[in-house]
Amino acid sequence: MEQSRKALRPTIARIWRGRTTPANADTYARYLYDHGIAPLAEKALGVQLLREDRADETEFVTISYWESVEAMSRFAGKDPRRIHHLERDAEFLIELPAGVQVLDITASLGRIGGDA
Repeated sequence: MEQSRKALRPTIARIWRGRTTPANADTYARYLYDHGIAPLAEKALGVQLLREDRADETEFVTISYWESVEAMSRFAGKDPRRIHHLERDAEFLIELPAGVQVLDITASLGRIGGDA
């Protein structure tokens, strides 16, 4: 019997960062959620979208959690560090990110994401 996604434990975190101007931040946040986060949440074990508003820019950080590099590669392709830019990223972002971080999760305590 195949394990359900809910029962799988993440061992990999994939981290993407992008920056936009404060004037574009709210519009990009909605676009990023609708076209990036929601579809990603259907594939990953979990996804977090973080935002930091600064005086001259807003940074968004997306962390997705995966059970293995192989599972992440099924989503991201042969090179899981390769960026999959959204169609309108060039319009919103100050610069297009060149890559993502792929990190091994070595410890995880507590509940992440609010699910009991």
